[in-house]
Parts: sequence; C-alpha cells; structure tokens
Amino acid sequence: MTIPEFSASDIKLVQATLKERFGAAVADMVEIKEAETEIRLTPADRELTVCPALFWIVGDCAFVLSRTGPAAYRAMFYYSVKDRFGTGQEEFDNLGDCLITLLKVQEEEQSRREGEGGIR
Repeated sequence: MTIPEFSASDIKLVQATLKERFGAAVADMVEIKEAETEIRLTPADRELTVCPALFWIVGDCAFVLSRTGPAAYRAMFYYSVKDRFGTGQEEFDNLGDCLITLLKVQEEEQSRREGEGGIR
C-alpha cells in the first residue's frame, strides 16, 4: 500500500491549529518538518512500514504526526526518550481530530507538569 505524503493544505491545517493552541507569536516561529517514521500498521505485522510524518518542536516538547493510510493518522509528543505520550487513541481517520486531540492531551500534560513545580 502506498501512503500519500502530506499535502500543502494538510500542513496549513497544522499551522493554523498550532496558532490556535500556542498563539501566533509562538506558532509563527515553529518549523514544521516533513519526515518519515517506521510503524507497525497492525500489532500482527512483523515488518515496519515507512510512513510520511510531520515533526515540530514547541519549547521542550517535540511532536510527531504520522500518516498511516490515505485517511489514517497517529500522533505522539515527547519531552525525552523516556517521557513519551500518545493521544489515547490508536488511530484517527481525520487529520483535524488527530491534531486537536494531540494538542489537548499535551496541554493537559503541560498543565500537570507546571502544577508539580515544573519539568521532572
């Protein structure tokens, strides 16, 4: 199966969603990079599939959003290799829903960290 790359309109959606979450001043400084990830599309897969991805960093948090099919997306964010977080949902069929959930979960984690007196 060939997985399509992210389109220019997909990237614009990411930029617009980042502006809503972080404000224009921060989002305008964020560089969204195209990348590739290797993912098992199903738990039974023995082989990894190369998937197009978008990657960006805001503050001390890195975000990865992978396209796993024509209309299938997975996302995660992390503060370090040992400090990774998913969205709580294996896969999304809508890019906007994936982005909003990713950023909402990250916002909740960031608030929790700040409430504990900062980064651990």
